[in-house]
Amino acid sequence: MYQDYKNVETVKPGGLELKDRLVGVQRVTKVTKGGRAFGFSAIVVVGDENGVVGQGLGKSKDVASAIAKAIEDAKKNLVRIPLNKASLPHEQKGKYGGARVNLLPAAPGTGLIAGGAVRAVLESVGVHDVLSKSQGSSNPHNVVKATFDALLQLRSAETVAKQRGITLEKLYKG
Repeated sequence: MYQDYKNVETVKPGGLELKDRLVGVQRVTKVTKGGRAFGFSAIVVVGDENGVVGQGLGKSKDVASAIAKAIEDAKKNLVRIPLNKASLPHEQKGKYGGARVNLLPAAPGTGLIAGGAVRAVLESVGVHDVLSKSQGSSNPHNVVKATFDALLQLRSAETVAKQRGITLEKLYKG
């Protein structure tokens, strides 16, 4: 799922205190010759609020099993996100389908300025000070994936220095 990104560290769920957040449940309809068949699709975000997060989609005929399937799927897709104290290391934009998400690091004490699906993802990651703007599609599936796109492109200062082959001191001096 995350093979298009460089420096993505996948995480095994064992030994982590994961909290799940339900982003949305949709009732879906399949029209057959015998009438309409109703089902449910649920999107869930799980995280340890310390840099590890995953998202999953579950589909079933009833809500409870759709949510359970989504949680299991999310635990299979855990990744580590680089954090800078309680904020992000740098500004980042993410895109998926028609949804676009802008994430900006904020000063300590600012709080989490985000709405809906973006807020659920950022709370699960453990970010406390960030400004965000969601543009385009408000479809929760695409907004969650756009937020993940932005988070997976984040790089810590150590990673940048290592990729450039210089020390951290030299990186900060310019």
